[in-house]
Amino acid sequence: MRWSWKIGEVAGIGIYIHATFYLLILFILLRHILGGHGLRAALAGVAFILVIFICVILHELGHALAARRFGIRTRDITLLPIGGVARLERMPEKPSQELRVALAGPVVNVLIAAGLYGVLFLLGSRPELEKLEWVGGDFLNKVMAINLWLAGFNMLPAFPMDGGRVLRALLASRMEFTRATLIAARVGQAMALLFGLLGLFTDPFLLFIALFVWMGAEAEAAMVQVKTSLGGIPVAQAMLTDFRTVQPDDPLSIAVDHILAGWQQDFPVVFGEHVLGVLTREDLMRTLAQQGTEVRVRDAMRRDFMTVDSHAMLEEALALLQTCQCRTIVVLHDGRLVGMLTPDNIAELIAIESALLAHARQRKREASARPAP
Repeated sequence: MRWSWKIGEVAGIGIYIHATFYLLILFILLRHILGGHGLRAALAGVAFILVIFICVILHELGHALAARRFGIRTRDITLLPIGGVARLERMPEKPSQELRVALAGPVVNVLIAAGLYGVLFLLGSRPELEKLEWVGGDFLNKVMAINLWLAGFNMLPAFPMDGGRVLRALLASRMEFTRATLIAARVGQAMALLFGLLGLFTDPFLLFIALFVWMGAEAEAAMVQVKTSLGGIPVAQAMLTDFRTVQPDDPLSIAVDHILAGWQQDFPVVFGEHVLGVLTREDLMRTLAQQGTEVRVRDAMRRDFMTVDSHAMLEEALALLQTCQCRTIVVLHDGRLVGMLTPDNIAELIAIESALLAHARQRKREASARPAP
């Protein structure tokens, strides 16, 4: 996710913090400073922020460990102001699996809250939620409350919160997955509108939540529609077969000539029938600016590049593009270079398939409108 920085790793999963998470930290610190509290209260506020930080990580690790039981790896975890996002390698195949993965995070927060409730009870302190003091007040009581808030908020039926995935899993057990996703996304966007209206008259922070929920629902619906459109289509049907290659000992000036003469931006670097790397436009421009056109391709190319078989499904190739965050995948058949695949190819194929589908629907409507002979 953009505007995120890695801060560590847990169980082999990278932990990232999004820039907007600092808004929450700033908000709590300002509440302490503007409230005129002393150094002790400010330090307690910092400690409270760190505990929230840990609770969100534990919440997302709940998702990750539940997904691991179904053989699904977690790429990374990103912390946001309203929770976190565990980016799974793929979505669970069955609605029952998605339901268990989605519920795992809120369950972790409920267990933490229950444990803290027990500690407060043993210490003789009466847990309170009605008169919760975010500045000052009982520290353990606040941590218990924030875990209940995290569990409750994430169970709202709106993407990208866990409740949106729970709703989709329940719907998908009764209908087709794509339709279930679209319905869950619309429910989420309706909630975003409600948050937006409430934010206009109450708390402006709700406007930020509304925007986040709306965009999350839109992105989830678009992603599922793209995957549905690509289902059953092999890479060979979408790959580029008219492209140029360069050799490792070619000067960069040859790649420059290819770019100026055509549309291609990335070039497979070949030696005989073997692909040694990929020369990307970014690497080409950076090397040109630093060393000029006489540098050899081998000194500017990337040796760590993604490949896919021409018989693989486009959905698999799309997942690779998202994982590597690259623009080009080399397509091989029996180890030989046969094509290139870019997001533009996939987008063009989706556009063509959509146009053909619209044409088929139009012809079907016209046929049904004709009077029977």
